[in-house]
Amino acid sequence: MSLKQTPIQMDRSLSIKAWLAPWLTHPDTKLSKVAGDASFRSYYRITAEQNTTGNSLILMDAPPDKESSHSFISLAKAWRQQGVEVPQVLAHDLQLGVALLEDFGDLQFMQKVTNIPSVEVNQLYQQALNQLSGIQKLTKAAAKEHPLPDYTHELLNRELNLFDDWFFEKLLGLPKASLPKNWEVFKQALITSALEQPQVTVHRDYHSRNLMVLETNQLGIIDFQDAVYGPCTYDAVSLIRDCYLDWPEATQQAWLAYFHQVYCQQASPVSLQTFTRWFDWMGMQRHLKVAGIFSRLALRDDKPNYLLDIPLTLKHLVRATQNYPELADLQAWLTQVVITNFNNFLQQRNNG
Repeated sequence: MSLKQTPIQMDRSLSIKAWLAPWLTHPDTKLSKVAGDASFRSYYRITAEQNTTGNSLILMDAPPDKESSHSFISLAKAWRQQGVEVPQVLAHDLQLGVALLEDFGDLQFMQKVTNIPSVEVNQLYQQALNQLSGIQKLTKAAAKEHPLPDYTHELLNRELNLFDDWFFEKLLGLPKASLPKNWEVFKQALITSALEQPQVTVHRDYHSRNLMVLETNQLGIIDFQDAVYGPCTYDAVSLIRDCYLDWPEATQQAWLAYFHQVYCQQASPVSLQTFTRWFDWMGMQRHLKVAGIFSRLALRDDKPNYLLDIPLTLKHLVRATQNYPELADLQAWLTQVVITNFNNFLQQRNNG
């Protein structure tokens, strides 16, 4: 494990080393970094030979001045007790910002489904949707130390504004005054659709990079610390219209129909037509938000690789608008203005 050697970080590094010492077989064990994510968290593997448990472990390093680990620890413990396949927390120190976790390995759902026959892909997606239904059954206060916040009008609106601020204005360099005249009305319609849905426990980032395929072929769930209580279609959109994988439209519709059946078995029945509209409009909200987040990661956090994921995000957005005649003008604007300007941005960037 290595941290930048500022005085504060050196002190923290020594504190982590001392905290970790009882778990290590050798005091000078060097840990290998295995992953990071869009946050300031980092993860390090402690092999079975390097620790006293005899099983591979993961050290989660979340600097407390940048990341709070409270929700992760609280949700991990509560959800695991209720049968959700999240990592076991062996030890943690919230003040230091560290935790020792069960190791779910390195095989992401995304890696698995891109290298197996379509029949097996379908089985894995159905398994993921079944596990999602288990998350949705959790109560808002499943973790007593961290009752889930509501996915409020304010939060949904703030997320949509990420598109305006970070993607449209800062990345593309276009004035917000040039957004369509009915843009605010459209955004409020997306929020209304989200809030009229039955509200359930929402992972909020349930996609192919946050599901791990375990040795048992079960799916382990990670990156759930931002969970909220919100729209019943949100996580299904994250998975089926993933920002990192593009499946044929017919395949997406088949998985949506499957999840609709699963959902109706545990909740008040709703027609597939209504469920599909909720799903489409939820997807528009999510993909507008994600375009903004990816832009912010590139511009503010110096993570330019996220720019490569924006084209598929915009493709999902345009596809969803095609299902609704009242959004024809918006679809045309997205195609002619937004995507054209983004492609020009990419070309200029590639040219130096």
